[in-house]
Amino acid sequence: MTDALSIHFQLLARFRIIIYFPDSKNSNISETTNLCIGGLELTQKEIEKSEEEWKKVLTPEQYHVLRQKGTERPFSGNLYYNKEKGVYTCAACGQELFSSKTKFESGSGWPSFYDVISSDRVRLKEDTSYFMNRIEVVCSRCGSHLGHVFEDGPAPTGKRYCINSISLNFKNEEEKGKKNKEGK
Repeated sequence: MTDALSIHFQLLARFRIIIYFPDSKNSNISETTNLCIGGLELTQKEIEKSEEEWKKVLTPEQYHVLRQKGTERPFSGNLYYNKEKGVYTCAACGQELFSSKTKFESGSGWPSFYDVISSDRVRLKEDTSYFMNRIEVVCSRCGSHLGHVFEDGPAPTGKRYCINSISLNFKNEEEKGKKNKEGK
């Protein structure tokens, strides 16, 4: 690498890149989450909406699970049986959370994953509701309840992210590839 090119990359690594996630629903943006990728710090804005705003954009079932920390009945979710290749996103804000590559059959009745796409995509919170000690999984971008994580999953992580199907949307790998080829 030439000295000029090396200096150029060093300068790039010192700039802060801010990525805004525009939302067609005119959501408010508040706090930031900082990521460091290849020496570049990326800032992800968090979505802040009132509960009334969430009620307008989510179905009543989605609102109950995502915003009120409800749980869907086991084996009832449309993504529980999904075997397609692709990415699972937050149903509230669209942030990519899980890859189909980490999905596995746990027998629990909810989609289960042994890892997240990136650790900055979710937040883990202590949950002592219903006289149980669990770890709640929430979307780091919008704060929506996704499910819980347990320490009884397969290798390589030993974790089981047990996620409500209604908390997720699915982007098929083939459809995503077609859109990229078409320039969309």
